[in-house]
Amino acid sequence: MNKDTALEKDFQEAYERATHTELRFPPDLMLHFYAYYKRATNDSTFYNLANPDDEQLISAFKMNAIFQVKNLTPEQAKKEYINLVNTHIPKQ
Repeated sequence: MNKDTALEKDFQEAYERATHTELRFPPDLMLHFYAYYKRATNDSTFYNLANPDDEQLISAFKMNAIFQVKNLTPEQAKKEYINLVNTHIPKQ
């Protein structure tokens, strides 16, 4: 298995763990998950499921989080995402 394939496999496994965890995290940590994932996948789609009254504030926090990781390559973002998952979501 080459390095890119191994990284993609680890990233997908981390994503599955993050998606299926029942753990709840503080908003600042969730923003890190969000930003690293978006950068890792080059996903420019902006999702906002917030209450309309909070929409502008939450959008600003999300945009700020994405802005903070804009200089990472997708590969670096995948590694950061994997590290974040490994730190906060135990394997079962």
